[in-house]
Amino acid sequence: MSLTGIVRPLFAKRWRELEKHNTQGEQLQREVLVRLLGKAKDTEYGREHLFAATKGYDDFVRNNPVNTYEELKGDIDRMRQGETDVLWPGRVKWYAKSSGTTNDKSKFIPVSPDGLKHLHYKGGTDVVALYLRNNPQSRMFDGKGLILGGSHAPNYNLPGSLVGDLSAILIENINPVVNLIRVPSKQTALLSDFEVKRDRIAREAMTKNVTNLSGVPSWMLSVLNRMMELSGKTHLEEVWPNIEVFFHGGVAFTPYREQYEKLITSPRMHYMETYNASEGFFGIQDDPSDKSMLLMLDYDVFYEFEEVAPHSAPEGATIAPSGKTNEAPSGAVGGAIVPLWGVETGKNYAMLISTSCGLWRYKIGDTVRFTSTNPYKFVISGRTKSFINAFGEELIVDNAEQGLKYACEKTGAQVLEYTAAPVFMDQNAKCRHQWLIEFSKAPESLERFADILDRKLQEVNSDYEAKRFKDITLQSLEIIPARQGLFNDWLKSKGKLGGQHKVPRLSNSREHIEQLLLLNVKMQ
Repeated sequence: MSLTGIVRPLFAKRWRELEKHNTQGEQLQREVLVRLLGKAKDTEYGREHLFAATKGYDDFVRNNPVNTYEELKGDIDRMRQGETDVLWPGRVKWYAKSSGTTNDKSKFIPVSPDGLKHLHYKGGTDVVALYLRNNPQSRMFDGKGLILGGSHAPNYNLPGSLVGDLSAILIENINPVVNLIRVPSKQTALLSDFEVKRDRIAREAMTKNVTNLSGVPSWMLSVLNRMMELSGKTHLEEVWPNIEVFFHGGVAFTPYREQYEKLITSPRMHYMETYNASEGFFGIQDDPSDKSMLLMLDYDVFYEFEEVAPHSAPEGATIAPSGKTNEAPSGAVGGAIVPLWGVETGKNYAMLISTSCGLWRYKIGDTVRFTSTNPYKFVISGRTKSFINAFGEELIVDNAEQGLKYACEKTGAQVLEYTAAPVFMDQNAKCRHQWLIEFSKAPESLERFADILDRKLQEVNSDYEAKRFKDITLQSLEIIPARQGLFNDWLKSKGKLGGQHKVPRLSNSREHIEQLLLLNVKMQ
C-alpha cells in the first residue's frame, strides 16, 4: 500500500464532520461565537465589551462596534510590545505583515497560538482532506509538496516574537514531521532575497519527486519558470512525472491558468482554490466542478456580512472562473449587517470577522457573493475599495494618490485624470502596471515621473515593494500619456459624463483601460 493509502483513513472522521456544513451552518456559527467570547471574556477588550454578560448574537452586536485596522492598531501595537491579555488571552508572539491601510505602509495582524491551530493550520488540513475525498486515486503523499513561503524578522527585538509574511510564520511553527514531506528546506524557504530563494528552490526541488504545489500563482510560476530554465525541459511533468495538484490562493488564478496549462499538460493535473489571508483561513473549493468555495464554519472565526449597495458594483463586472471578479466593487458599503443565517444568494457583502487572533467585528476588506446557503458557498466578488491585486501587491487608491502627488511635486507636473490596470505575466513571468494619465501639465521627462511614482508606491505599500524587488515578479510601471479630454469622452460614450459618475482609478481588469486606449488612438 502507498503512503497515501495509509494516510487517507486518518481523514475519515473529518469528512463526516464536514457534512455538518450542509445542514447545520447556523448552529456551527453560534457555537463558534460562544466559544470565542468565553475564551476572551477576561481580556481587556472582553471586559470592556461585556463578553461575560453576552448571551447571544444580538448582545454581541449591541456591545461591540465594527472595527477596521485603525481602530485596533493601538491595541495591536501594545501586544507587539509584549503586553498580554489585550485582544486575546495570553501573549501573542507572531504578527503577519500585510498590505497597508490609508495611514500605514503595513498592517500587523496578530497570529495567536489558537489562531495558528484552529484557523490557519486547520484550513490547510481540510484542503488536503477535501482533495483526497474528491480524488480517491491520489498518491500525493507518495512524494513531496513544494510549499512557497515568505520571510520573517524579529518583532521589536522581543525574544521569540516574529513579524513577517503569514506563510513564513506557518513554516516557522509547522510540525517537524511535515518537513519530511515538503520542499524546499526550511532555511531556503525563509530566505528574504527572492531572487536567491527562487534559484535555490528550483535547484532543490527539481531532483525530488514533487506531487503537489502550494502557493500564490504569480510567485509559483516564477519559481517553476526558473526550474524549467535549469532543467532544459519543456513541460513540468518531464521533471516531476507524478505532479497532480496545485493548491492556490492569494490572487485570482484566471490570468495564470493558460500559462499553467501550457506548462503542465498532464491530464491528471488538478487545481484547487483556497481563500486564506493574513487574518485567517475562510474558504475551500470543495467541488472540482464548482468554482465557488465552501465557507468554513467550525474554525475559530465568526462571520458577519454587510450588504454592499447595489450601485457600488461596477457596470459590466463579471465573476471570473477563479471566483474573483474582473472588477472590484468600489462603492460604499454601510448597509445592513447580518450573521451567516441572514445572508441571501446573489447579493454582494463586505465580510466582517471575529477570530481567536483577537480581531473583533473586523472589516477584512473583501466582498463576497453567496451562490448557495445549503451549504454556504461563495465567490470572492471584489474589495470594498478600488484596488489592483493581480500579483499580490494590493495597491489601493490611497497609495496611488500619494504616489501621484509626490511625483507631481517633484516634477512640476499636474494630473487631471488617470486609471491603472495590470499587464499580466508573459511567458517569461514578467508583468507590470500600466497607467493611462491625462496631464493638465505634462512633466518634462515622462520616464523620471514614472520612476518617482514607482519608488513612492514602494515606499507606501510593502506588498508592492516586495513584488517590485529586483524586477523578479513585477517590473517597473509603464505610463501612457492620454490626449486631452480622453476621459470625458469615454464617460460621455458611456452616458456617464457629469453627476456622480467617476473614472475607475484602479482595476484588476483591463476592460476599462483597453476601451480608453482604443479611444485614445481613434481620436488622436
